[in-house]
Amino acid sequence: MGVFHAGSRAVQDRVGVREQADHVGRSVGRGIREIAAAFLELQPLLVVGAAEEGRVWASPLTGAPGFVRATGPDRVSVTGGWLPADPLATAYATPGTPVGTIALDPRTRRRMRLNGRLTPTARGFTIEADQVFANCPKYLQKRESYETVADRRPGEPERTAELTSEQAEFVTAADTFFLATVHEGGADASHRGGNPGFVRVDSPGELSWRDYPGNSMFLTLGNLAADPRAGLLFLDWTTGTALQLTGEAHTEYGEDRRVRFRVREVIETPSALPLRWSAPEYSPANPDPAG
Repeated sequence: MGVFHAGSRAVQDRVGVREQADHVGRSVGRGIREIAAAFLELQPLLVVGAAEEGRVWASPLTGAPGFVRATGPDRVSVTGGWLPADPLATAYATPGTPVGTIALDPRTRRRMRLNGRLTPTARGFTIEADQVFANCPKYLQKRESYETVADRRPGEPERTAELTSEQAEFVTAADTFFLATVHEGGADASHRGGNPGFVRVDSPGELSWRDYPGNSMFLTLGNLAADPRAGLLFLDWTTGTALQLTGEAHTEYGEDRRVRFRVREVIETPSALPLRWSAPEYSPANPDPAG
């Protein structure tokens, strides 16, 4: 399969960036270069996107640096690190599950995406890569450092069909979230960032955000054009709370592109991650969310 499927091509053509997408798409390959392998081994956080029981979720995995590492020219190994009530738990144990992953380092404002198929192992799983590529630091907030809170343990997950008022405040205060999407041949996990307020809660069951200009490949919007199912992950970078949403999304085209997401289920896990990050320095590329 090539870099782009019909959904991505349709969006590229609609926006008029097919030639630019082809140029950028040359950076997407299967191989994990030495610099990419070194980057992965330094990360305490990996976000995974996949489908399970008809719904798409984005889930955080954490561990001491080295819990994610390259074990071959196109293979990575992940050693545990998921939540006790992770909605993707069955996917991690199912051979051949298409997964998308993103490793994001706020300290250096670097991110790397690796998509492929999963094979369970005794201690976690491996991923045979189909697509490996880096993204520019645009819209990525810098956080100078993190610490591991050794005695932090995940609280009891709360499941709801829509956002509570407190969760709505959590979302509108966010400067970062992760977005999982799928298509017939695979899955993808990407990052969205902006100044607080860039994600709008239009109702307890609907969110929306402006789609800021990016690398022109339109992998995420292309997936949504082919399959509207999506999963969102919001993290509290201080308390470790994880807010996971699953539902469907579609793109509205106009003067500014806007993505609308319809909530089907919400899982909030207090103290989900043992990581406590320093305060953010917002990216100078972030537009005014009121604009």
